[in-house]
Amino acid sequence: MSTPPSGPTVTCHGVSHLLLDIEGTTCPVSFVAEVLFPYAAAQLNSYLQEHAHDSQVLALLDEAEAAWAQDADPAAQQLRAQPGARVHDYLTLLIQQDRKLTALKQLQGLIWVQGYAEGVLRSPLFDDVPQALHRWTLQGLVLAVYSSGSVQAQQLLYGHSTGGDLSSCFSHWFDTRSGAKREPCSYSGIAERMEATASRILFISDALEECVAAEQAGLQVVFSSRPGNPARDSGLFTWVDNYANLVIQPAGT
Repeated sequence: MSTPPSGPTVTCHGVSHLLLDIEGTTCPVSFVAEVLFPYAAAQLNSYLQEHAHDSQVLALLDEAEAAWAQDADPAAQQLRAQPGARVHDYLTLLIQQDRKLTALKQLQGLIWVQGYAEGVLRSPLFDDVPQALHRWTLQGLVLAVYSSGSVQAQQLLYGHSTGGDLSSCFSHWFDTRSGAKREPCSYSGIAERMEATASRILFISDALEECVAAEQAGLQVVFSSRPGNPARDSGLFTWVDNYANLVIQPAGT
């Protein structure tokens, strides 16, 4: 049964593109923190051993090795000084510290491919999200994702969800290779890549700092205040807790 909306009705005008965060916006934060990350951590060593000669995996390990060499974190430096320490150990440390490294995100995505394919993983979207994605698509809006998780991880999540395969609803996918989510220039770059006017892009996220950065880049912004989110303070932004309450007027209507 769908959760009834309890927040205010929000209307956004002149929108052509919709840019969505994932965690706390379309999917519970708990799924990533309590399911995806632990699964990837548990499978990491065995996956790297099984794919020790895979060119893609080797390239990502080289990227992680280079990051390790430049990492000023005391724990990373201490680990590097230990005899026999491997880049595998560094990746495990990053997972334990909940630090975001693009190469690690890519490796996690590869591991999740296996989990989704085996049916071990299935993403629990908020109840109102599948219907909203279809509604927005029918309105002619161009949908895009911007998440700290890799593009592959994003596509897996929407391709194996409780609402079925929803990946076709999206036309663009952006991760941290497009820039940090708290930097206005990242959103300006995304607008250019989508060939969209910034003011016609609506960005929805549960992170206040991301909302501020997007607004500074000229995007329209709505804060996602979902039950279970670690942060519910929307600052000066309008907020929604259910997309049944979000009315989007497409550009030209």
